[in-house]
Amino acid sequence: LAVIPKGSQDMVASIIRTIFAQPDREHIEKQFREVTTMLGRSHPKVAAMLTDAQPDLLAFAAFPRRHWRQIWSTNPLERVNKEIKRRTDVVGVFPNAAALLRLAGSVLIEQHDEWEAGERRYLSEASMLELATMNNPSRSSTRR
Repeated sequence: LAVIPKGSQDMVASIIRTIFAQPDREHIEKQFREVTTMLGRSHPKVAAMLTDAQPDLLAFAAFPRRHWRQIWSTNPLERVNKEIKRRTDVVGVFPNAAALLRLAGSVLIEQHDEWEAGERRYLSEASMLELATMNNPSRSSTRR
């Protein structure tokens, strides 16, 4: 949005968000083409940036639909970063870089354990099984 005048940023952001509001991969790709065509007329730099980033922007569509929200969101990453910052603020000064890495690593290990075995898994076991069977159809028959 940095290449767009302030007055147009909300409108362009809204148009781009319509790509992610589609029900399936086919509609997502169709909406992406429509959005880039529309923005190509009024904001060619934005359209070019979107086109260049298409594989990364639409990568989420290769996953099961119920994973999309977790893939889109940066909330978990922000939460982990905030926890690392909170703990480093408590310590204050670290004797060396290795001490900081140990602290950050321990926070990441705790987060991994929480996501893996906690009551509120980030990606449920059932949805991960869906992903596994989607990538390897023969697994679904061997799991039953």
